[in-house]
Amino acid sequence: MEEKRIAMAGQSDTGASVHARRVIAYIVLILITFICLFWFYVLFINSTRSNAELTKGFRPYPSTFLVTNWDNLVHGTLPIFNGLINSLIVATLTAVFATYFSTMTAYAIHAYDFKLKKFIFTFILMVMMIPTQVTALGFLQLIGKMGLDDKFTPLIVPAIASPAVFFFMKQYMDSTLPLSLVEAARIDGSTEWGTFNKIVVPLMKPAVAVQAIFSFVTSWNNYFTPALVLHTDTKKTLPILIAQLRSADWLKFDMGQVYVMISFSIFPVIVVYLLLSRHIVGGVTLGGVKG
Repeated sequence: MEEKRIAMAGQSDTGASVHARRVIAYIVLILITFICLFWFYVLFINSTRSNAELTKGFRPYPSTFLVTNWDNLVHGTLPIFNGLINSLIVATLTAVFATYFSTMTAYAIHAYDFKLKKFIFTFILMVMMIPTQVTALGFLQLIGKMGLDDKFTPLIVPAIASPAVFFFMKQYMDSTLPLSLVEAARIDGSTEWGTFNKIVVPLMKPAVAVQAIFSFVTSWNNYFTPALVLHTDTKKTLPILIAQLRSADWLKFDMGQVYVMISFSIFPVIVVYLLLSRHIVGGVTLGGVKG
């Protein structure tokens, strides 16, 4: 009886410990969620206030200037709807190219045996370590010689070579794509192209969704390269237009318009995230664990 009582007491202590850890975990998650979402709240609240109100400091309640700020922004000198379309074109095509061709490269490394296979894998990871700023001058000289200056092509085509996306896809394949499945498809008479598009890509949907979100957001927020390549106002992306709006002459500067434009620019990102977010947890978990 004494041993049974001790065992029951131990189980009770274990249950209480698990419950306490769960409560702490929920508290931490709620706190992190609040910290992350609070800045969106600040952004949307400030977009409803005038420039004069913003200079007086932050207020936690909305004002009445949202429509005025939006009207001033739309009828201003910046082509914001052109910027939205330009950003959507560049970000969407970048996400498609990056995910598809990186998946194809990862499949080639995963499913085929050839000379220098390990070297190529290492080389691709080495390329990932090179900052964009280091290659910017040579990149500009190259697109200038090719006549691609002030065009979207230099912003989209390089997405085919995305080392970070490739690495994630390779790790995901190691955990979810057995080579026996590929061999079975070959035995059944499937072509390599058909195997990749009909078997591999559908199996990689969670990873593709995750990397599509990351690639889209990275391209959407990218200011450095588009600012170097695009010069015509009607071809510029939203980050460039936001920077121009913030650097306006002090007589024309309106922080309310800046907040409205930033709010306007993040809505497409939120929509893309909501459409693909259900794949994130499973994709990140499986991609981070090598089977």
